[in-house]
Formats: sequence, C-alpha cells, structure tokens
Amino acid sequence: MSSWFQRERKAIETPPEEERKIRTEGLWVKCDGCRAAIWKKDLEQNWELCPKCGHHFRLSAAKRLALLLDEGDWTEHDAELASSDPLSFVDTKPYTERLRESQEKLGMSDAILTVEGRMNGRPVICCSMEFGFIGGSMGAVVGEKVTRAMERAAGAKTPLVVVSCSGGARMMEGVVSLMQLAKVSAAAARLDERRVPYISVLTDPTTGGVTASFALLGDLNIAEPGALIGFAGPRVIEQTIRQKLPQGFQRAEFLLEHGFLDAVVERRELKNYISSAFDFFLA
Repeated sequence: MSSWFQRERKAIETPPEEERKIRTEGLWVKCDGCRAAIWKKDLEQNWELCPKCGHHFRLSAAKRLALLLDEGDWTEHDAELASSDPLSFVDTKPYTERLRESQEKLGMSDAILTVEGRMNGRPVICCSMEFGFIGGSMGAVVGEKVTRAMERAAGAKTPLVVVSCSGGARMMEGVVSLMQLAKVSAAAARLDERRVPYISVLTDPTTGGVTASFALLGDLNIAEPGALIGFAGPRVIEQTIRQKLPQGFQRAEFLLEHGFLDAVVERRELKNYISSAFDFFLA
C-alpha cells in the first residue's frame, strides 16, 4: 500500500529543473544594459530595443531594411555575388565551410544586402550589413557590393545609405580584403564629386577596416546609442600607449563628444532623421 502512495506522489511531482529549462529556453533574453529579462517576442516587436532601458540589441540586415524603407517592395542588387575563397584558407575549419554554413543559416550570399527602394517616398539605395555572417566582416564581395552601390547611386543620382555592423576586414581573404578599403574609398570620392548625398549609419559594432573606410566617409555619419565604434580594440590600444582609457571610450556618445560623429540617433527615429537630412542635402 505504501508503495502505491509513493508511485502516486512521483506522478504529480514537478518536472525536473533540466526539463523546465528546455521548455523556456530561447523565450527570454537578458538585457546587456539593465540586466532585465525580456520576453523575446516583445523585443522583436520593439525593433530589438529593451522596453525598460532602451538598450539597442543588434538588428539583422533584413529587419534593418524593413525599419528604414517604406513598406512594400524593394529591388535587391548583386545578390548572386559570392566569395570564391581566393586563398583556400583553413583555420579550425575551411573557409568554404564557414561560408556555406552562413549562407544556409541566413539565406544570404555574403555579409551585406544591397537594395533599391523608397524612404518616405524618396528613391534611395541602401546597403545593410549582417553581423551574423562571419562577424559582418568585409571581404571581396562586401567591398564589391558597396562599391557597386556607390557607382549605381552616382550614375542615377540617387541618395545612398550604408548601415555598418562589422568586425572589420575578413582575415580569411588576406590582402584581398584589405584592398577593399582603397576601392570603396575611391568610389565614395567619386560619389562626392557627383554631389550625391551619402549617409553612413554606424551600429554596434563597427570596427576595423569598415570603420577605416566607408563607415566614416559619409556626408553625415550617425550612430545608434551605445554602439561600439573604433579601429583597434581597447585592450590593444591600452597595451600600445600603456595608459588606461577613459570611461565609455569607443562608444557612440564618446565619439560624438570628440567630433568623430555628427549625431547619435535612437533606432526608431532613424528613418525620419535620415529622410530629413536628405531633404536638406537635396533642397
């Protein structure tokens, strides 16, 4: 009889901790700003902004386009461009395998989307980088797509927006990736000669070769709050100069204060802010 009661008690016991964790895994996100637990669906519906402190989580390239461009259709350019692995690079795994995994996971050929659409009714060309694709790194394809976008904007005299979210140049392509810095910088200069406005949006993070090239070459350089922006990392700089860096070094607000940026704009205000800037440039 006592064994029957023991079996009954077992049947109504709460599930083990591990099972409860599996049921709720991925449904909540901890905010890096205020450490609050956020329901993932609420975060997605709020453009990846913490509803408590306004912390800006990373936004995918596709969602960024949905945020900035008018609802409806836009035309993607150069979607077929993909890296050919020029150095046959292998580290912990072959570069070709890294490319294939990212392409299958994200449905993109490389770390940037280039589209033509409208922003508050105005035709624009927009490039949006994807950090999930090998850290948003810039190899030959990213450099070529940004260059083509600039050339297309110059030819059609259509304003250009480039949203950066990148760890820098792609080491798996070596000097080929470094060559992109000069190529896109030259294209930006030609865009300037044609007097076509180019607005650069720097998000978290924007570092390395992307910062050293097109990300800081806009007619207007704006950033999201709290974005990490720089060339070398803080630890490397501290070791080089042998000094402690100030609080908030390489964050958007610090760079704005020291003249490296023109504005820091909250994500939900970006579209109207950029649209107003184009009104001013094209008046």
